[in-house]
Amino acid sequence: MYEYNSGNQISPEIHQWFALVDKDRSGRITATELQAALANGKGGTFSESVCKLMINMFGQKKDGTIDIVEFQEVYKYINHWINFLRDVDLDNSGTIQENELNVVLTKMGYTVSPTFVTFLIKKCDPGNCQSMSVDQFIMFCIQLDKFTGAFRIRDTDKKGVISVGFEDFLTIAVDCSLY
Repeated sequence: MYEYNSGNQISPEIHQWFALVDKDRSGRITATELQAALANGKGGTFSESVCKLMINMFGQKKDGTIDIVEFQEVYKYINHWINFLRDVDLDNSGTIQENELNVVLTKMGYTVSPTFVTFLIKKCDPGNCQSMSVDQFIMFCIQLDKFTGAFRIRDTDKKGVISVGFEDFLTIAVDCSLY
């Protein structure tokens, strides 16, 4: 049985999934084990980089693992995004196409050009250039949030325009990097 704070109610479904992927029965799972538990909507698993990102976001010990309570938080976070995407996945493909991504970004409060949306899709799926998987979308949203925060700090006049020196630009890029 896994130990966890009794104040956190763990659903039986979460407990079962966690037990299935915690191969060494340590009560903590790694990015590789998390990857085995998550599907990305394209019939595959989430990428290793997204799993590492989730562990870094939710793991309190900062040791590259999460416990069952943190796993439940990852599950809730991912389901929040999946539920959001269901509203805009017009063709029910489990992926986001260009026209759907434009709707998503608008709902999130961003106004971007069709050229930029095409660029985003190509960056996420260079071979296919047609869609973005759920895990790619989550990674994109996390990075978008980080860059938006960095931009807002520098946009002191709230005009939507900033001026940055090269070193500040590099600082933003490295600080907002997901890897």
